[in-house]
Amino acid sequence: MSTHPDLAGKVVIVTGAGKGIGEAIAARFGSVGSSVVVNDVDAASAEAAAQSINAAGGTAIAAAADVSDSAQVDTIFEATLAAFGTVDVMVNNAGIISPMLHFFDADEAWWRRIIDVNLTGHFLCNHRAARVMAKNGGGSIINMSSGGATRAHRSFTAYDASKGGIEALTRAMALDLGPYNIRVNALMPGSIDTAGMDTEARAYRGVNIPAGRIGDPFDMTGPALFLASDDSSYVTGDVIKVDGGMLAQQRSATVDIVHPDTFPAVEDL
Repeated sequence: MSTHPDLAGKVVIVTGAGKGIGEAIAARFGSVGSSVVVNDVDAASAEAAAQSINAAGGTAIAAAADVSDSAQVDTIFEATLAAFGTVDVMVNNAGIISPMLHFFDADEAWWRRIIDVNLTGHFLCNHRAARVMAKNGGGSIINMSSGGATRAHRSFTAYDASKGGIEALTRAMALDLGPYNIRVNALMPGSIDTAGMDTEARAYRGVNIPAGRIGDPFDMTGPALFLASDDSSYVTGDVIKVDGGMLAQQRSATVDIVHPDTFPAVEDL
């Protein structure tokens, strides 16, 4: 029996769902009977993830697009409405981290690309989704934040700025869209293994996390279903941490990828 029967038949768009957290969330929605639109900038990955959902007995289509481009975002919604007629849940997972650059090594093109994909992409998808939801009486929007929204990573200036913007966007949208019965929340993943780390790397990254381990993409799926379902009908404008307690402690988890020893030398500036 489905853990969220109210999600059966709902239409869910998940961006950046060709792999990692997005793929896991899309698959979980498919498993509870939702109709899933799998977006990714990589068409082959989107198609493979959609076919995996269908093979497991779910319903999914692929919609390849770069969420930073409004014209391509339009194609996601055209495909969704043509296939399913509506949008009930919008999960904004698409985002980029690389290249990781120290502030002195950064340039405008690097800044704009990360902000465009991570923050503007959320705006463009939400702007389309919210209009459909409002006409249909409501819906749920789930944005994807990061610990970098309220803390910081070394050499992640643009990424952390984009995630701080996403949390501000979440709060502001919740106020504007509340009267239309549209809830807007965010998930904040902690240290999640999306690339299949080896045992040593997982142990190193997880040793200081209170839960005693690094997270897996599946750990994000239950909170996503909760925010999409009627169980969270009085939750909006909030950020739910899914980090194994990482930010609750005084000591830092081992999360920095870039070490200060690699920073530019003053004489090279």
